[in-house]
Amino acid sequence: MLGLFSAGKGMFPIADGDGPHSPEPGAGRRVSMREVVQRAVERLKLPRPVIRTSPPEGASQVVHVPTWMWVERETWAPVTTSVAVDGVEVTATARPRKAVWSMGDGGTVECLGPGTPYSDRYGPRASSPDCGYTYQRASLDHPKGAFTVSVRVTWDVEWHGNGRSGTVRGLGMAAERQLVVDEVQAVVTR
Repeated sequence: MLGLFSAGKGMFPIADGDGPHSPEPGAGRRVSMREVVQRAVERLKLPRPVIRTSPPEGASQVVHVPTWMWVERETWAPVTTSVAVDGVEVTATARPRKAVWSMGDGGTVECLGPGTPYSDRYGPRASSPDCGYTYQRASLDHPKGAFTVSVRVTWDVEWHGNGRSGTVRGLGMAAERQLVVDEVQAVVTR
């Protein structure tokens, strides 16, 4: 059975094959697997992504030169928690699935991993192998002369407990920062 539950961050699908138990007359209410899964998902402490770019923060990006984007590796790692209620125990593990970047100029990029940090072994005009963007115009006409760049990391949660298992898809964590993009003009001299 596929149902939905709210974890304080919107409605999330949960597939567990177990709806709420109906209490017997005169008996206390028993906790359902769905409720324990919901508590486990709510308890997960998903890290907020830390945005990195090359050129680095504080330096301007340049029109027509590839920008590399990535999130810090420690914000792209599985997170696990366990919850036990009235003899029902659930272990939930969240894993990041993708990062969707909004580049501030109307462009978006979907990356299926955290991205590759830039290093000097790549040429200065090299594109990122897995998560990059090339601006086509400067940010001078935007507020503060910068584009607001944001990233939303989507997490999926796999859970198991009491002989059952399932998945909760689509949890998200986001971050943003300002990114200045300049145009560089060449001057030819003799």
